[in-house]
Formats: sequence, C-alpha cells, structure tokens
Amino acid sequence: MNNTFLYIITVLIWGSTWIAINYQLGNVAPEASIVYRFALAAVILFTYCKVAGLRLQFSLRHHLQFFIFGLTLFSFNYYFLYSAQQHINSALTCIAFSMIMFFNVFNARIWYGTKITRQVYVGGILGLFGIVTLFWPQISDTQLGAETLLGLGLCLTGTVVASTGNMISMRNQKQKLPLLPAMAWGMAYGASAMAVVFILQGKSFSFDYTFSYVISLLYLAVFGSVIAFASYLTLLNRIGAHKASYASIMFPAVAVIISTIVEGFAWTTYTMVGLLFILAGNLVVLTRSKKPITPIDKLDEDISNTELLNINKPKLETQRL
Repeated sequence: MNNTFLYIITVLIWGSTWIAINYQLGNVAPEASIVYRFALAAVILFTYCKVAGLRLQFSLRHHLQFFIFGLTLFSFNYYFLYSAQQHINSALTCIAFSMIMFFNVFNARIWYGTKITRQVYVGGILGLFGIVTLFWPQISDTQLGAETLLGLGLCLTGTVVASTGNMISMRNQKQKLPLLPAMAWGMAYGASAMAVVFILQGKSFSFDYTFSYVISLLYLAVFGSVIAFASYLTLLNRIGAHKASYASIMFPAVAVIISTIVEGFAWTTYTMVGLLFILAGNLVVLTRSKKPITPIDKLDEDISNTELLNINKPKLETQRL
C-alpha cells in the first residue's frame, strides 16, 4: 500500500482506540483485557497466514526474537501504560507516550546508525509543544507529587519498552522475516506472558459479556491490533522509525476531533493552537527536503555536460559535411 495511506490508517485507528479502551475499563482487569485483545488478534493473524499460505515455521533463534518482540510491543508496554493511568490523568499519559518519537530517533541511531535530519527534531519539538498546549488546562491542575512522578515513570518505562519493540520489528524485516507471521507469534507470546503475570499476581480471569465490552474488544483486536500494527510496522521499515513514530503525536489531534463529534467537546484557544502546532510539526517531519546542490555535484554536472557535448560534436560536424 501507499505510504501516505498507511500513515493515515495508523493515525485514524490509533487516534480512535481511546474510545474502545474506555469501554474496556471497569469490570475486567486491564491485564486481562490485554490478554484477550492480543490473543484474539493472534488467532486472526494465524488464521489469515494459514489461509494465505504464509510461512509459520521458524528456527528457535527466530522464535526467541519473536518472544522478545511480543513482550516489548504487545505486552509489557501496555501493562506499564495502563498502570500509569492509575496515578496520572490521560493527558499526562498521552504526552509521555508521545516521547516515543524521540526514543525511536535515539534507538535507531544506536541500533542501525540512522542519521536523523534537523527537520525531524524541529518537527518533533513542534508536535510535542502542540500536545502540551492542547492539554494545558488539565496539566496546569496537576500537582507534581510522588503519585504523579510514579505515573510518569511508569509511562516513560512503557514508552521505552515500546520503542525497543519498534527496533526489533525493524530487525525482523531487515532479516526478511515476513511481517504478519512475526506479528502473529509476537502477539501470541505477548498475550501468554501477560497471562502468566496476571496469574502470578493472584488475580483471576473474568469476562464482561455486555455489548459495549465485546464490540470494543473486537475493534481493538481487529483494527487496533491487526490492521494498525501491520500498517505502522510496515511504515517503520519503509520511512524509518523517526518519521513513522510521529503518528503517536498525531493521535491526540484525532482524539480531540472524535471527542468533538461524539462527546460534544468544546474547543478553546489551547485546542486550536495545540492542533496547529501538531499539524505544523507533521508537515515538517514528513515533507521531503530538497537536497542542496553542492560544489562537487555542480562539478559532476559540468563534466557530464562537457562529455555529452564531446560525444555529440562529431555527429554535428558530420551533418555539416
């Protein structure tokens, strides 16, 4: 698929999953909901891979890689983020998670030696400033105490873990491992690991059979997990982690628009200014920069033109004769 289409799909789906997650909270423990979500997504992916004839058998080394992939991107990152929301509001959680772009920039540099352009840093700063402005009314009411610091620490830990999962996904694709089977195994391992953690905590599984919980679970599994992760992880390999992860900064913008339609959210000056900065940062990061012509490039061009004239010169003289 076209990169622009994949980016839009990722932003729209993950920007709307907050609604579904709200319906997941309540009667069922968050850890159990994570298990249900990724276990169901894994079943869907395994079924698709089987029908499509995609390879599902891999070496033990690859399975170990899928296991770590699952722990970092489909398990413990969500566990830390869900735990953080018990100590801080969703605004601070959103801002802290948006730092994944900068973690991806540094990790891509360390893991793969990726050179990051100035426009990525400028765009990221603009986007982060936009998110802070967007949520400033909620942030200004927050008291910086032990509870808040604990929540921010958990959220940043989850973000670092998720960034590590991004890097492992890039390694999977660089090793020519098929994306969908890798996701299927990763989600299966992630769900299994979270189930073990849940049981070790002495908690028991329960399920909410209400329409809202079941529908939100299906949405999160099919759209929020299978489709969105497939789109996002494809972008990671195509345009790089630093650009693809700007989608995380775009999520709040989509969430605000949906909240305006669904919940009647009232816009303020902070809302408009914040969205403008987020969109400006998005344009800066994703716009292709024109490569400036260096003196060496100019010299090469002059030499090429001279050679072209020398090649065509005999032909011109022959035509005169």
